[in-house]
Amino acid sequence: MADHVLSGIRDGRFIVVGRVGMDLSPVDRSRTEDATEMMVAMGGSSANIAAGLVKLGLSADLVTCVSDDAVGRYCLNQLDDYGVGRTHVRIIQGEERTSLAVYETRVEDHQSVIYRNNAADFQMSLQDVEAVDYSAFSALITAGTVFAAEPSRSAAFRAFELAREAGLPIIFDVDYRPYSWPSPEVAADVLSRAGALSDVIVGNDEEFGFMAGDFSQGLGKARELAASTASIVVYKMGPEGAVTFTGDTETRTGIYKVEAVKPTGAGDSFMAGLLAGLAEDRPLKEAVLRGSACASIVVAQPGCAPAMPDTDTLDLFLTEHPGPTAA
Repeated sequence: MADHVLSGIRDGRFIVVGRVGMDLSPVDRSRTEDATEMMVAMGGSSANIAAGLVKLGLSADLVTCVSDDAVGRYCLNQLDDYGVGRTHVRIIQGEERTSLAVYETRVEDHQSVIYRNNAADFQMSLQDVEAVDYSAFSALITAGTVFAAEPSRSAAFRAFELAREAGLPIIFDVDYRPYSWPSPEVAADVLSRAGALSDVIVGNDEEFGFMAGDFSQGLGKARELAASTASIVVYKMGPEGAVTFTGDTETRTGIYKVEAVKPTGAGDSFMAGLLAGLAEDRPLKEAVLRGSACASIVVAQPGCAPAMPDTDTLDLFLTEHPGPTAA
């Protein structure tokens, strides 16, 4: 494992590239079409990861764009409330709108409706990422949706270049969302390019299979990335746990079983918990398990960013839970 990757994570000053949005969910766990009251919360993968990192005692700043309207201002206020830096969040004029997600707090027949037509965050530009002083940070994180459209795609790749020049490790959550992309072929090509440039890659079995062009080849794709360009690759398999690759070493871990109330937010919380564990200089396997515990905590509660645990909540969960499933 490259020394600069771990040292950058341990320094705990993250620049996170990607979207922030508003989440709405029925408060009584009903179907959306039957709802009479909604819970409102901050959402968006990158913003959720940033909030999770701050809750776990680290520093995170966001780079994105939001619309100049009530939803955009809500997101700015939420970033402030969570302690996520927003110096590099640009307010844009025009018809683009900050993303809105409406999802249900229920597992059976769960529905999520995502409004990302003409999304504001896709207006992130080369100028936005070039305005960042990368020497003020120790690692860069992004999630795959940032690559789905221009000018955001080119800006994100430029951020990778600038981070690399500044000696920052690049941490990539594949986060494939088909509705954001012009075609599966474009997504597979672009996400594979991003993966090849990354030091830490986290994705699920479907995402790695998608990058490989065949679901059955996903594990091989993760293994190949760890053997060639990436220092850490985490291949998540839902209830089956995860396989973590470092060079030619493979480590399997289980999950912390809970009664889930929704399927959303787990991946964002996993990333925050994994990185916080590594920042605390814990062994990689323990850091992965702490990420898995964070994921379980989030799916067992309403909301995504609000459900992200702080360190005390995470430690209490690990103390009281009987332990992970067998790998």
